[in-house]
Amino acid sequence: MDYPDIKAGTEEAQEIIKLDDMIDRLENFLDQKYKKELLKVSQKEQPLVIEFKKLDKSVFALSEFLVSNPDKFFEASEKAIARMDIPNQVKLRVMGLPEAVIIRNLRAEHLGKFISIEGMVKRASEIRPEIVETIWHCAGCNSDINQPVKMGFVTKPYICPHCRKREDFIRKGKVMKDTRWVTIEEPYELTEGDRPSQLTVVMKEDLVSQDGRRNSDPGNRVKVTGVMREIPKGKPTSVKMDFYLEANHVEPVEMGWNMIEFTKENIKEIKDMAADPKIYERLVDSLAPSLYGLREIKEAIILQLFGGVGQRLPDGTHFRGDIHILIIGDPSAGKSQLLKMVPEIIPRGKYVSGKGVTGAGLTATVLKDELSGGWVLEAGALVLANKGLLAIDEFEKMEQQDQVAMHEALEQGSISIAKASIVATLPAKTSVLAGGNPTNSRFDPYQPIAKQITIPETLLSRFDLKFALRDVPNEEQDKILVEHVLKVREGDKDVAMPAVDKELVRKYIAYAKENCKPVLTHEAGKTLRNFYVDMRKKSEGTDNVSITLRQFEGLVRLAAASARVQLSDVIRKEDAKRAIKLMKFSLVQLGYDYETGQIDVDRSEGATSSSERSKIRRLMEIIDIMSETEKEMKISKIREKAKAQGIDNIDEMIEKLKLQGILWEPNPGFVQKA
Repeated sequence: MDYPDIKAGTEEAQEIIKLDDMIDRLENFLDQKYKKELLKVSQKEQPLVIEFKKLDKSVFALSEFLVSNPDKFFEASEKAIARMDIPNQVKLRVMGLPEAVIIRNLRAEHLGKFISIEGMVKRASEIRPEIVETIWHCAGCNSDINQPVKMGFVTKPYICPHCRKREDFIRKGKVMKDTRWVTIEEPYELTEGDRPSQLTVVMKEDLVSQDGRRNSDPGNRVKVTGVMREIPKGKPTSVKMDFYLEANHVEPVEMGWNMIEFTKENIKEIKDMAADPKIYERLVDSLAPSLYGLREIKEAIILQLFGGVGQRLPDGTHFRGDIHILIIGDPSAGKSQLLKMVPEIIPRGKYVSGKGVTGAGLTATVLKDELSGGWVLEAGALVLANKGLLAIDEFEKMEQQDQVAMHEALEQGSISIAKASIVATLPAKTSVLAGGNPTNSRFDPYQPIAKQITIPETLLSRFDLKFALRDVPNEEQDKILVEHVLKVREGDKDVAMPAVDKELVRKYIAYAKENCKPVLTHEAGKTLRNFYVDMRKKSEGTDNVSITLRQFEGLVRLAAASARVQLSDVIRKEDAKRAIKLMKFSLVQLGYDYETGQIDVDRSEGATSSSERSKIRRLMEIIDIMSETEKEMKISKIREKAKAQGIDNIDEMIEKLKLQGILWEPNPGFVQKA
């Protein structure tokens, strides 16, 4: 190419020679390595994605040029592609840089360079048009000037590049592109307990297409290549600068179950495992083998990972497929270890602690974005773990209003938000594995759960299974447990080795979720129905309710998960029996009323138990008789008569009646019927 205005030998001339050389090299590279792909994407008007490794191996000078001077590289790529015999102009995108820069290590030296970062999408804006270039008319030579937006601001040309005059420029038009601003948070495994660093990424054009938007939705883990840009903090004249990444290519690293790839060997191994009659035991032995025992709880968690099958009826009624489990544990029972290990097995598994989580941190919130200037939606843990699992430790230490925020997610599988200018419903089809500590340190089987943990009864009822991890002294069991711990500490690999490799378990679950939608058979349905009816029959003529339809729906979900373990398309009788076994184990642990000798589901749901209702009714009979002769009744006198009838917790019941508005206190030490 000839450039008559450029003097030979100058720095500018050397740059042009270098650029021409790069254009030639790029043209040759694309012609040799990507000619077929280039023709294909040109016809579909799509970008051409090239691999950095291939570029680096073929022409090292080009890969070096890309990293150090990306703007010139992509300018050269446009000119190289324009020379080639293809129907439409194609945009070049580069993927697969060998090393990703950790977000917290980004510095001024990375500005203007082509880099790669990896992390999880924390929040994302809506896709909106943004000005990327303004068009100005020069009155001096009657030509148009394309002026790119610089550092996020529209600027007027300083001098006309055609006539070299500083004329009055008239703004003629603008070029806009669809844009999305997202915030990427570095992976937790890199932070070593510190607060994860974040980076703003701007995506344009095809990166915000339907597939592109799906890639950049909150909760997805992505690898992004692009050019680091600077932007002033505050006013354009500010000396304080921030930076953002202008994305060139976005590659999903971990989006969910559907991103897991299977080889023929994987599928054969999975099918062989499913055919093994001892597969349930093998999977249980693969979950936290360093923790001795807890087999029923581990089996329930395995079924939770496989999940039930969600269903939407013609009338719009929705039945969730996600299984929720609550574990109440004595100190040192291994609850926290179990909760931390389970999310590591599956994609989009998350772990949070109730001490450090808020309602907005669990669900979603709306924030003002400093760089884009608009309101952006930041997803909480339940949304980030959509189609995965969220483990919540120290569940009882969450604020009550934050616990209330979970109701919709646990039952409907969604989070509704209406804040600032954003009204949205976010998907939160997340299985919840929660763990909590009893109020008095140790779990008391003689007390209802509502008196031992501060969780609203409406939230408690949404957990399909509830377990109590109890540390009860037992010489024989204690010896076995200590032996197991010693073997683990001494490095006995056989003891702590999972029966099935974690990666294979992950693929097994993914394959089952993708390919198995088991349907309830008549035989399995009859087994579940008989169990439900028999349990209800035992409660006839009594105050207590042994099981409700919520537990019955939980049984169907557990049975479907059991069928998935064996890759079955139908729920069989043995699946129903396995679900019943776990449900009975849960009900006996938390719902057994030692006063009546029967299972009372209200004890485990946090509602008033039948024995307590009976005591309150008898107490009210005493108060009714006393109120016939006394308007104001002395509390000490009520207490004395109630104790004579064997009623305890009298003061607690009187307080409850006062809160319900049945009694009120006209004077200290006296009550009166409302």
